[in-house]
Amino acid sequence: MSETAVATTSKSAKKLKPARKQVKPGEVEKKEAPQTGKEYNIWYNKWAGGDREDSYSNKTKSQTRCNIKRDSGLTRANMTGMKYYCLFFARGCCPYGWECEYLHMLPDPSITALPDNSKDCFARDKFADYRDDMGGVGSFQRLNRTLYIGRIKEVGTGTETEAMVRRHFKEWGEITHIRVLQYRSVAFVTYASEFNAQFAKEAMACQSLDNDEILNVRWATEDPNPQSKIDERKRLEEEGQKAIRERMDPRIVEAMQSIRALEEGAPSSGPLQIEDGADDGDERATKRRRLEIEDAPEQTSEDDDDTEETPPPPPQPSGLLSIDTLEGLKYFAQIREQRGAPPAKAATRIPAKPLTGGLGVADYGSDEED
Repeated sequence: MSETAVATTSKSAKKLKPARKQVKPGEVEKKEAPQTGKEYNIWYNKWAGGDREDSYSNKTKSQTRCNIKRDSGLTRANMTGMKYYCLFFARGCCPYGWECEYLHMLPDPSITALPDNSKDCFARDKFADYRDDMGGVGSFQRLNRTLYIGRIKEVGTGTETEAMVRRHFKEWGEITHIRVLQYRSVAFVTYASEFNAQFAKEAMACQSLDNDEILNVRWATEDPNPQSKIDERKRLEEEGQKAIRERMDPRIVEAMQSIRALEEGAPSSGPLQIEDGADDGDERATKRRRLEIEDAPEQTSEDDDDTEETPPPPPQPSGLLSIDTLEGLKYFAQIREQRGAPPAKAATRIPAKPLTGGLGVADYGSDEED
């Protein structure tokens, strides 16, 4: 067996191991927020009127942290078909292990949608608007992949701080962009998938990096940069087109491609392949070639004179008689000529002679008795 096969087998065996219990039941202390007001706001998880003295000192560091390599594994959710992930697993404090009804693993980056778009990856209901502090579950009206990371203790230059942030946050998924605001203790981390951003927000809430700080992880507001808005809109359109192509019946796609090929004059034999972003210039060139073929005159033989012009079409009659009637008269005239009778003389008098009544033989200039 090759080394690649051994590595693949060992990796599959690691993926299939049962999930371990991150903590024992009752091991994590439930610390209630000190009462600093008269009413407790369950939406903001604090007392109304509190956090006025020092918001930094009132934050409590998380007692647990998830370790993906060590804690990931199979649970009952893998057997029941549950698509949502365990919130307490992301926080590092799930006491159920393989008995948990939710998934104990990172969100699959290939997943573009969950069964219910109004819920996050932990099956929590989203809301129409964000909270005032951009915390909580989030909004279903915007696809947000960027996290605001506050209270960072910077180390050295901005590049060194960015490397530190990347090292801690890349554990939760693929990162596409990191921006550090130097001397402001703030960073913005953008993930490739929204579900990875949701997972990282819960996994890094009230955690520390390298300097025992307590992070403030929130959803980032919309980037005011116009170019960023254009890029985000383009990315959403591409993802939407990709999702439509994946869910569309291949037979319908082939039929649509065949119809389009017939309209453009291309050969329709055999299945057609989908070409994303077809050039409009190629379509115009195809139509132009088709028109040139249709409008091209027929080729003459070598014996014909090259300078010979095609005779103009005969003028359309505009008199009282129809075309069929005139053709019939010509036919009878030819028969008379074959029998030796003189040709009809009324052909030149028809346009000048008004027809006031019924048409007889005399009206057509047939003066002979027979």
